[in-house]
Amino acid sequence: MTSETPVLSVSSLVKRFGDVTAVDGVGFELMPGASLGIVGESGSGKTTTARILAGLDEPTSGTVLLAGEPVTGRSRRARLHRARLLQMIFQDPYGSFDPRQTIAESVAEPIRLHLPDLSGADRRARVAELLDQVGLSERAGGSPPRELSGGQRQRAAIARALGIRPRVLVLDEAVAALDVSIQAQILTLLDSLRRDTGIAYVFVSHDLAVVRHITDTAVVMRHGRIVERGDTETILRDPQHPYTRLLLDSIPVPGWDLDRVARDRRALDASR
Repeated sequence: MTSETPVLSVSSLVKRFGDVTAVDGVGFELMPGASLGIVGESGSGKTTTARILAGLDEPTSGTVLLAGEPVTGRSRRARLHRARLLQMIFQDPYGSFDPRQTIAESVAEPIRLHLPDLSGADRRARVAELLDQVGLSERAGGSPPRELSGGQRQRAAIARALGIRPRVLVLDEAVAALDVSIQAQILTLLDSLRRDTGIAYVFVSHDLAVVRHITDTAVVMRHGRIVERGDTETILRDPQHPYTRLLLDSIPVPGWDLDRVARDRRALDASR
């Protein structure tokens, strides 16, 4: 795969749950080292899209290519292949950690699974390197997840995801549950890691300020469809779709006109 080949390519993605179409014809490309934002309110289809990318949900139709190859099937081999290329970080990673393991043991687990030829000493050295990379101490590495703060657990989740050097990291509202100051620390960390490793991000969020900070390009989703796409700064500075303008107008600022926002939302819903 050359640097001109997308590391992730999504085409005509559809996901139906019974009579409900959660994702409807979604498509985008992600180049190596790039960062794409998927923006939308609850129910827009952004998290379902992320879950399909990670293999947690199967699409009704459409294709997902990772490093130019289709990733399909639920077999162990298919799941391992996908996980080797793409890792996902959730809003609250606590449930994804084994409470019986220390953070260091949890970080080591995917390395052991995906890189079985690595010696125990090399694996321990890799874990120590990862914890240091995300700013966690040796003491934090020896602690169970319950003893860490939310920000520390998110750092640990990032370390665990980076352990096998995936090509893509999907982050689903990864800083939404954190205090603003901790959000800033995690976003700065992610920005630094992208520069240092060349990993590509898909950043799923309803928070436009976060998306502006961490992504190069963005797609805006509403009712399962992409309604606007392009350079992140351009979209947020000069939105073309009424829904994108509504998202921006919904952010409280001095002189905020809540009644006008409510009228605009009713008008937009009526035009659907």
